[in-house]
Amino acid sequence: MAAMETIRVLSLALILTSFAAVELRNLRGALVAYMVQALLLVAIIFVFATLHPPLFIWGVTALVTKFGIISWLLAQSIHQGEAQEYPPLIELLPSVFIIGLLAIATYRLTHIYTTFLAPTKLATEEPFRTNVAVALTVFLIGLYGILTRRDALKVVIGLCLMENGAHLSLVSLAPGMRETVLIGVVTDVVIAVGLLLYIVNEIRRQFGSTDSFHLSELRW
Repeated sequence: MAAMETIRVLSLALILTSFAAVELRNLRGALVAYMVQALLLVAIIFVFATLHPPLFIWGVTALVTKFGIISWLLAQSIHQGEAQEYPPLIELLPSVFIIGLLAIATYRLTHIYTTFLAPTKLATEEPFRTNVAVALTVFLIGLYGILTRRDALKVVIGLCLMENGAHLSLVSLAPGMRETVLIGVVTDVVIAVGLLLYIVNEIRRQFGSTDSFHLSELRW
């Protein structure tokens, strides 16, 4: 029971770090929020691993890739330019309202349509059902960040949040399946993030900024 409550608390904390990663205007602060979220996700996997030992492999992989490699790649790109994010399309107060609605909607959705969204019996119980709601919320916050941020680095951070949400949903829906470990290990986005950051750095070199609105100038 203690392990289950720990998972639930750590899972809910992912929403706060997602909000901070998207809304903090200072890119270094947003990176710190992402790094904290990566550690929280790793901690969740390790707690699950006390019940399902094969998950330790996934936990170590997530620690190396998410907290280690991806954070380092983001830090290198942020260090090369301005620390302040370009103004987003939606200001803070409306953004808080939208993210709050997303969290409420996903919680209601996962608790009403339990059978559809939680196809295993274990996933219909707590804290797994709440974890599915949190996973969907984190995924949608990442997508929201991609759609509403002008700064290309914030778009990459949004992608990382989406991937973290996908990982949380996977470990919450089927923690006891060996396939869960395999899928979790091989679906990390290190290569994708590396390629995107290479493109971001080329945008900075070409236009002197990471403002994604400059991409429209490439048509000319």
